[in-house]
Amino acid sequence: MKQVAVVVGAGFVGKAHIEALRRLPVPVRGTLVSSGDRSAAAAKALGLERAYTSVDEIAADPDITVVHVCTPNYVHFEQTAKLLRAGKHVLCEKPLAMDSRESATLVALAKETNRVGGVAHNLRYYPLCIQARALIESGAIGQVKLVHGGFLQDWLTYPTDWNWRLESKLGGELRAVSDIGTHWLDLMMWITGRKVTEVCADLATVLPIRHRPRGRVETFQKASNAEHDDVSITTDDYASVLLHFEEDLRGVMTVSQVSAGRKARLWFEIDGSKGSLAWNSESPNTLWIGRRDRANEVLPKDPALLSPAARGFAAYPGGHVEGYPDTFVQLFRDFYGYLDAGDFDARRPFPTFANGNHELLLCEAIGQSARDRAWVPVLWG
Repeated sequence: MKQVAVVVGAGFVGKAHIEALRRLPVPVRGTLVSSGDRSAAAAKALGLERAYTSVDEIAADPDITVVHVCTPNYVHFEQTAKLLRAGKHVLCEKPLAMDSRESATLVALAKETNRVGGVAHNLRYYPLCIQARALIESGAIGQVKLVHGGFLQDWLTYPTDWNWRLESKLGGELRAVSDIGTHWLDLMMWITGRKVTEVCADLATVLPIRHRPRGRVETFQKASNAEHDDVSITTDDYASVLLHFEEDLRGVMTVSQVSAGRKARLWFEIDGSKGSLAWNSESPNTLWIGRRDRANEVLPKDPALLSPAARGFAAYPGGHVEGYPDTFVQLFRDFYGYLDAGDFDARRPFPTFANGNHELLLCEAIGQSARDRAWVPVLWG
């Protein structure tokens, strides 16, 4: 069956989804944003044939097989549940829902309706992250002992910076942890093959008062001195979290959205008994390999040099850089390839609703740890 998609939400990440789908190519029938007029304008600007006026209208369209949910966090659960019940497969931006009760419900609903659910942890799909996973699986750095790193941004550095994610009723109780920390946590658990079992967290709201503009603000839009209201902020600008993983692996993560000059720097180092691996998303086409007994290496992103597991996810020859937009293409290739194969009992190679549920369980443990100022176990269920 040929898949036909709709993307709900046409902001920064919704446009990234549409671009990646076109590169595969997967037909994108249309889009839906917050009102009929805005949907029509977005559809026209993006060259889409249809502007939908509601999720109900998408659910009722028999030609649509897959819906990408790229809306604010607080509507993910309602929209995804409605679409699953209508027989649509769903690829949802993270977080999957606002809490683990909602996300567990979506896991069960996808199983009940025999629909496929994916979560957009696209950062797994950098070729050198896949290479790092393959090296660890092969024993190239020995037994993994330590993991450290984080995700730093600067787009909310100033009190005049504003985005809907700052409001807990729209984005959830956690922000830096939920928005970017979960990318790091998912990536580290996936690369090492070990779940986090226990956390000890320190969270801070660096800017407790922000200036909310009296008008619409897009994600990553430059700060403005327009008319505003002063708003108290309770969500986290910063977090550091000590981590215990399975098999006695120890780690630490720092995340911040107020680190000037860091645009989107996810970085990690993984230290094993025979070697280390390090990578960062602002220089995504090199992987550092550390050694005690010989010279360190810098592996470039080159299909000819990568393991078979990673080679197929490098779309261009060595010397031709690949970055953030390409990760969506590779994620969607996995997701749609699975749908086209038609065996929904087969192993799912992409991030699933179960991964999205794990993300929220982790966030809840981190939030509790920060409140209690104590180590808290992660109850995976």
